Parts: sequence; C-alpha cells; structure tokens
Amino acid sequence: MSQQAKSLKVTLVKSLHGQGARIVASARGLGLRRPHQTVEVADTPENRGMIHTAVHLLAVERAG
Repeated sequence: MSQQAKSLKVTLVKSLHGQGARIVASARGLGLRRPHQTVEVADTPENRGMIHTAVHLLAVERAG
C-alpha cells in the first residue's frame, strides 16, 4: 500500500499590497508572488499555519 503525500492547491486571489509584513511573508513562504498565481504545496502543519495567516487573500483546494 503506497502512501501518497497529500497536497493543496493555493491561489492568491487578492493583492498583497497594503498587508502586514507577517501576512506578506506567509504568502511568499508558500511561493505566491502575484495575484491569481496558483501553487501546489504539501499538506503539512507548517503550510497550514501560513495559509491560516493569509486565508482572507487565498483560495485553497485539495490537489489530486
């Protein structure tokens, strides 16, 4: 039985302009640079924390 790594698709739906440094750093840490950019990240507690910080700017869905 193989165990696949779970992942999430994260899209930046609003601009980072005017956001606090912590929120911008979290979005950048996820690999998001510009609006409407989508990245696929591993479903880890660290990434979930960064998503939670900037959740009002993001759209998140399960990849797969």
